[in-house]
Amino acid sequence: MEVRISDCRLHYEEAGSGEPLVLLHGNGEDCGYFARQMDYFSTKYRVIALDTRGHGKSERGSAPFTIAQFAEDLRQALEKIAPEPVHLLGFSDGGNIAVAFALRWPGLLRSLILNGANLRPSGVKFFVQAPIVLGYGLCRLLSPFSSRAGKNGELLGLMVTQPHVEERELGAIRVPALVIAGNRDMIREAHTRSIAAGIAGSRLVILEGDHFVASNEPEAFNRAVEAFLEEVRGGK
Repeated sequence: MEVRISDCRLHYEEAGSGEPLVLLHGNGEDCGYFARQMDYFSTKYRVIALDTRGHGKSERGSAPFTIAQFAEDLRQALEKIAPEPVHLLGFSDGGNIAVAFALRWPGLLRSLILNGANLRPSGVKFFVQAPIVLGYGLCRLLSPFSSRAGKNGELLGLMVTQPHVEERELGAIRVPALVIAGNRDMIREAHTRSIAAGIAGSRLVILEGDHFVASNEPEAFNRAVEAFLEEVRGGK
């Protein structure tokens, strides 16, 4: 399926019915990352997994390639496909988009689930971030000669230059929130804990696993998310 926004078309997949649960993938991925979540949650929810601008089957368009723009893209898409408040689950850069969305349009959310998100590039462990920075620099050098290098540079640039959110800003998020990560995540655990501390009343869950815990440990991940959602919905 696809939805038209201001300057491009975004691809999305959906399954099930009920309250909308929107899934946002990470950098360089597509909605297929959440295959195990689509199957699991579609028995109770209308699950919508979106390909971000310039990812998967979505068009790149002409707008800026930024977290803020991706949040605006999401607003426009949901206005057409799910105008009621949604449960929003974001992974990695998808989590960063979800934070930006929650800060700008809290009234469009029922709940917020952040998996492996970060508030700034320094939240990523150094041994992970260093090669990303080097790769970004190389892509910038090669981009005048290679469209592939240009595309990869845009993707890497998101992780090198964004996001920039202060912990104090998280106090504006008033919807029920779950912050979930693996104990071997590429995001520093102290950083993940600071995100949870910044969102009043949020729940923090650290699972056995790495950054890709939703994909690699779907049973534990899905159970934790389901328990949170059932609590938000009052056991319905």
